[in-house]
Amino acid sequence: MTIKQVPSISSIGVATQESVRDEFSSKVPKSVADMWESLSPEVRNALIASELKVDSSNLKQTQRDRSESSTPTVLSRSSSELFFDQNSSCGSSSKEFEGVAQVEKCPVSGAKVILTPVERAPENVFAFTKTHSIEKSEVVKTSSATVTTTTKVVSTSRGWRNVFSLPISYDVNMVAHGTLFDHVNSQLLDATGVHPEGYNTRFAVVDTEVEALYGDKIRSYFEHKGIDLTVCVVNGGEADKRSEAVDKILDDLCAYKLRRREPFLAIGGGCVLDIAGMAACLYRRGVPFVRVPTTLLAIVDASVGVKNGIDYCCAVTDETYKNRVGSFYAPSACLLDPAFIASQDARNISNGFGEILKLALVRSSDLFDLLEAHGKTLIDTRFEDEALRTAGVSSRIIDLSIQIMLEELGPNLWETKLDRCVDYGHTFSKLLEMVPGADIMHGEAVNVDGFFCVVLSYLRGYIGMDTVNRIFACMKSLLLPTNSSDLELELAWQSCKDAIEHRHGEQRIPLITEIGESVCVSDITEEELERALDMMKTFDH
Repeated sequence: MTIKQVPSISSIGVATQESVRDEFSSKVPKSVADMWESLSPEVRNALIASELKVDSSNLKQTQRDRSESSTPTVLSRSSSELFFDQNSSCGSSSKEFEGVAQVEKCPVSGAKVILTPVERAPENVFAFTKTHSIEKSEVVKTSSATVTTTTKVVSTSRGWRNVFSLPISYDVNMVAHGTLFDHVNSQLLDATGVHPEGYNTRFAVVDTEVEALYGDKIRSYFEHKGIDLTVCVVNGGEADKRSEAVDKILDDLCAYKLRRREPFLAIGGGCVLDIAGMAACLYRRGVPFVRVPTTLLAIVDASVGVKNGIDYCCAVTDETYKNRVGSFYAPSACLLDPAFIASQDARNISNGFGEILKLALVRSSDLFDLLEAHGKTLIDTRFEDEALRTAGVSSRIIDLSIQIMLEELGPNLWETKLDRCVDYGHTFSKLLEMVPGADIMHGEAVNVDGFFCVVLSYLRGYIGMDTVNRIFACMKSLLLPTNSSDLELELAWQSCKDAIEHRHGEQRIPLITEIGESVCVSDITEEELERALDMMKTFDH
């Protein structure tokens, strides 16, 4: 189709201001001419451009009507094409709308897509036409000839595409050791947002264990700031990570009447942060919340990313699925005070090291060296060893872990890329944690999974036995389990099947190729798992 070029303002010709005024005045009443002269040059130019645009559209329509009436076509033109022709004339005549049509190929159907930005929202909204062509060939053989008939079917459709990038930004703040609840430290109050003068209430979701240990300090902090704090206490165990816990928070938020842009606090371990994040995502379709992790595991894991979720009990299969229901919903801020670690027992601190060691194995030999040399001392002293604190070892381990997690998650927050090294230790551990009555914590299950994958790496020739033994010794020094009686062939093979479902058609199981390096594989067989399980029995777990 040919569209006649409409001359722009600059191509009409150059004339003196006087000659234009004389010609204009001779063709219109004096009152109209005087009104025209009273308008600013910018307004007059805009009116001229608008008039030219209308003329252009009318010209195109006239030419199209003539073309269609005189030229027969196999396919009739769609209304979407008409829509685009009318809109495409707007682009060149307005500085505010200089969008140029873009052409792309649909990755699913192969259709040709023409995108044209709309005038009022050219960065976000695009009108489109899709043209899909399919050729079908039919071969008919007769005694005298072979006839091939090719049919081409062309279909068109139209619509709009809305494009919007979520402005995700949140600070992970390191708080000076042991100062989070100090009255002189304003970080906790500042994180709850800026409010009108006289608005002196806040809301916090607090872990049951944290309430027992720090409840008085938390209330005292806000009382000193002149704030009336409403506290919703929830249990922080894995068994409590259910929809009922989310409902409890939602009920209390309704009673409190949380404002649409008012951040609430979530103070506790990983389960409480997950539950509170889920509630924040749902309440009024999303309200801000602040994470305050109180365990080593939560400090290096749950507090860093944007995932929230709960375990789901399915009425159809009568099974419970770990983190099956959840959301990608970022906190407004995170406040990390490592002093909380001192309130944990050795097993819980070791549990946190399960996630830290995972990161070391797939991403950082430096972090592994630190764990190998100082991990046991940090567990024994609950991260309070003065020499290691002075030397910066304690903070270095936490800082490295958080930075590695952010480096891996930051460019892939919505997990559009499913080959993720941070999924190391998260293939077989899910089912290990969900075995009824199993006494195993998340970081412990991750480590059992992690060592099983170390054995798989060895059997594939990725690493040598010296590396296997070194990793095994480090895990034992961190008081982490390296095997489980529940890790049997049926569970391991079902875990691979679940991975295929969760990771969109492929296993994508991370295996290490050396300490600090990894690769994702998707071809692990049942026989391979059986050999690895046999080899697991040869270690002194």
